[in-house]
Amino acid sequence: MKLTKISQIEGQIELISGLHIGSGNSEMHIGGTDNPVIKNPTNNEPYIPGSSLKGKMRSLMEWSAGVVGETDGKPLGFKHLDKLDSNQRNQGEIILRLFGGAPEGVGLDEKIVEQIGPTRLSFWDCNLEDSWTKEMKDKNLLLTEVKMENSIDRIKGIAENPRNTERVPAGARFYFRLSVRIHDEEDLMPEILRGLRLIELTGIGGSGSRGYGKLKFTNLFYEGKTIMDKLAATEV
Repeated sequence: MKLTKISQIEGQIELISGLHIGSGNSEMHIGGTDNPVIKNPTNNEPYIPGSSLKGKMRSLMEWSAGVVGETDGKPLGFKHLDKLDSNQRNQGEIILRLFGGAPEGVGLDEKIVEQIGPTRLSFWDCNLEDSWTKEMKDKNLLLTEVKMENSIDRIKGIAENPRNTERVPAGARFYFRLSVRIHDEEDLMPEILRGLRLIELTGIGGSGSRGYGKLKFTNLFYEGKTIMDKLAATEV
């Protein structure tokens, strides 16, 4: 197996609805929000961690391949391959090529590890697009919003447990970059596009069932050529 080249998919992510990816902040601040979003410590601007995109894309592809039931809810690894039927195994090997996996397991066939090889995808953190940040500052608007929520007592018909959540608002644009390692003459682009399309259909971040985190990829280019038509035509 030979590393032929390293290419990149570059473009933008545009939010269709407000996005919340939590910062894990356990402190309470006077006048602050209950659930702040993650921010870059150097400029205090929100961003999308590459790990969030990778984790969501991998999870969706594992569900789509029907392998989650064989992994006890854990990420697919080499040790799970022998539990899969032929179609699931083919999809499982593709997922391991794209995202990697711990080569653990008793009696693991080292030839399979060598055949699958190293992780092909490297996700970059997605920072806010400079032009969108400027638009917001020129309008004297903040880069995040605070959304109030509550629960409803079905018997009394009243709102209870008010809380607030910080979100990056709809319309925000982020830079997107994904590095792709290519070995020999393999073509994993159809599977990569399917993973991106699954993210578009479901979203990322928290509270997705309540409409948070819906997005679309825009202006995607691969090796100098647009791949937007291919993305739109991808079936999932």
